[in-house]
Amino acid sequence: MDNFLEVLMMVIFGCSWPVNIRKAWIGRTAKSTSIFFYILVLIGYLCGLGSKYIKYQNGNPAPIYVTIIYVINAIMVTIGILIWIRNSILDARAEARRRKEAAAPPPPPPPPQS
Repeated sequence: MDNFLEVLMMVIFGCSWPVNIRKAWIGRTAKSTSIFFYILVLIGYLCGLGSKYIKYQNGNPAPIYVTIIYVINAIMVTIGILIWIRNSILDARAEARRRKEAAAPPPPPPPPQS
């Protein structure tokens, strides 16, 4: 029963990652995303995988589907981190463009009509 509940928790978490990934990809900004959150979640999944490995080494392996779900979720979080990096670069480029446009002198007035 404990494996079932763990898998259920992981599946529910796993359902949220594709939504998060899509939103981040389409939004093209990292402004409302926390890289620290992603890293903490990834560390949590890696700890879960470590736990499964230790159980395996001690002769008490978890069912393979539990490990697979951890791996899938860790991959999705890693994708989220990569999208955050891409979006941070896009944000920096957009900010540089805004600064350049703000610093540019205004265009000269048109010549008078005769």
